[in-house]
Amino acid sequence: MNKIFEDARKRMGKSVESFKSDISRVRTGRAHPSLLEHLMVDYYGTSTPITQTASVSLEDSRTLLITVWDAGAVKLIEKSILNSDLGLNPNTAGTVIRVPVPPLTEERRQALVKILKNEAEQAKVAVRNIRRDSLSKLKDLKKNKEISEDDERSGDVETQKITDEHVKLVDEIVVQKEKEIVEI
Repeated sequence: MNKIFEDARKRMGKSVESFKSDISRVRTGRAHPSLLEHLMVDYYGTSTPITQTASVSLEDSRTLLITVWDAGAVKLIEKSILNSDLGLNPNTAGTVIRVPVPPLTEERRQALVKILKNEAEQAKVAVRNIRRDSLSKLKDLKKNKEISEDDERSGDVETQKITDEHVKLVDEIVVQKEKEIVEI
């Protein structure tokens, strides 16, 4: 049974980490290099992450500084940023691209909060699916008479406790990120 709990804890933890990673891309009005991490550049016919063609850093709190390693990739990176759904307009000077991050409008903030809550619900569904798998494994153990009915019940309670911990983690992350988004 401990193996089942350990597996559930590990898989639920991965779901929460994946959720954190997904929402790190949600813009908060401040510039952050992770805003561009998911962008791909068509570099010599291969779809390549922007971070493998240039370094992305902060120039100031509202401007990203992209230092491109290959002058031939400057236009490709600029095009990738323009075509993204981020609404950013890069300014190019040689092999350096400056990307000013405009402040968010109230309407856009509300839309981002909606996206955030949708992502949170997806993460909770993933956690609940893992709970369902664990409960199913416990049921199979009982069916094969490897554990007693009391053990199955206590296993169900423990599985629910693990699930509640991870759902609470997701909720805490949402509250924190929502504060960042709504903050002006």
